[in-house]
Amino acid sequence: MSSKGRTEYLTSKNFVNGRFKYPVETRVDYSVKALLPILRQYIKGNHRARPKEILPIQRIVTPLSKEDVNKAAVTWLGHSTSLIQLEGRLLLIDPIFEPYSSPYRFGGRRYSEQLPIEIEDLPQIDAVLISHDHYDHLDYRSIRRLKDKVRTFYVPLGVSSHLERWGVAPEKIEELDWWKEAGFEGLKFRCTPAKHASGRGVFKQNSTLWCSWIIEGKHTKIFYSGDSGYGPHFKEIGDHYGPFDLTLIEAGQYDDSGWWPLHMLPEETVQAHIELQGNILLPVHWGAFTLALHDWDEPIKRVLKAAAERNVVIAVPRIGESVEIGSSEIPSVPWWRDII
Repeated sequence: MSSKGRTEYLTSKNFVNGRFKYPVETRVDYSVKALLPILRQYIKGNHRARPKEILPIQRIVTPLSKEDVNKAAVTWLGHSTSLIQLEGRLLLIDPIFEPYSSPYRFGGRRYSEQLPIEIEDLPQIDAVLISHDHYDHLDYRSIRRLKDKVRTFYVPLGVSSHLERWGVAPEKIEELDWWKEAGFEGLKFRCTPAKHASGRGVFKQNSTLWCSWIIEGKHTKIFYSGDSGYGPHFKEIGDHYGPFDLTLIEAGQYDDSGWWPLHMLPEETVQAHIELQGNILLPVHWGAFTLALHDWDEPIKRVLKAAAERNVVIAVPRIGESVEIGSSEIPSVPWWRDII
């Protein structure tokens, strides 16, 4: 990390007593009373926590073009990884291209055998945006394979230390604090708050920042939540920077007991979208890995129900299918219903 980055890191108002923190106190109940029901669930398991069939994906066979400067499209690759084509630039969010959601090769295996596109088949990526350093959002192997194809990495404070250690040149990394922005060839990337945590392993928890992102072009604004519990930051972001043409908001890997407040329930996903003043909601953080005990397809079912009750427009693309912003055709086929 550069001396400039280190100074900003240490002087950030979000960095308190050696740790980053969300401004509103978030209490996680670690009492036996709170943990016992969850432990029982883990022991019991859930036979529908992952699909019994291999999940089908839509392969990207047409070369990704950066020639159409008027195109604005998001292609969901599963979990929280998405490709964005915006005004002649190709962006990648939280790239996980490995078959597992963590470096440990047991459990957490991807539902599909293939990806819509492999790293080797990607053209040059103009920018990669990382939301935080948890394994299912920042993957060592994926970054090592991607680093020479990427022009610039945008990360929250402290995350550059991981990338530099993995061989990414420091001059290719830009670190931002919450509410800071960076210009990139006609685009703007704004680092905005999230209610979450950071850390790889049990040590150095919350020693790097986590965030959401606003991606803004001349005619298009996209919001990506990263991982986040529900909080007042959504309305604040919406009031400052809304409305958004499309929001990508986490909707899966939650715990219904309320013991885990750093992720949202699907109904909160819809509420967050409304407060952000979003037009189309694309739910993410589901459909690829099992990290919680709910049914693998429960998030999308609950999001759709809540959205119907609130008159929210939902895009439900197959993994590998694009959502074209401004098009009258929004993916709406409930493809998951055919999966056991």
